[in-house]
Amino acid sequence: MILEALGSALVGLALAAAAVHRLSHRLPARLLVFCTGVAGALFGDFVTHTALGPGPVLLSLLGAAVVSAASLSLLLRPAGGLSRHSAPA
Repeated sequence: MILEALGSALVGLALAAAAVHRLSHRLPARLLVFCTGVAGALFGDFVTHTALGPGPVLLSLLGAAVVSAASLSLLLRPAGGLSRHSAPA
């Protein structure tokens, strides 16, 4: 169980590092990105482990990766800045 949590935290760190490397201009502060990646991975591992039971470790790590990537995607800013305007009322 502890190794599974450490593995999912490493998956979250790896995904956050990849996001910072490729999309640093569209993300907030690095510390927030890394914390979000790890927290998302740990939550994804918890949910997957709760749903499937203690057996399939690789599926738990996959669930951790999916939730971590989804959490990181919520941090992305639009590419063009604030160029979109709402329609007049």
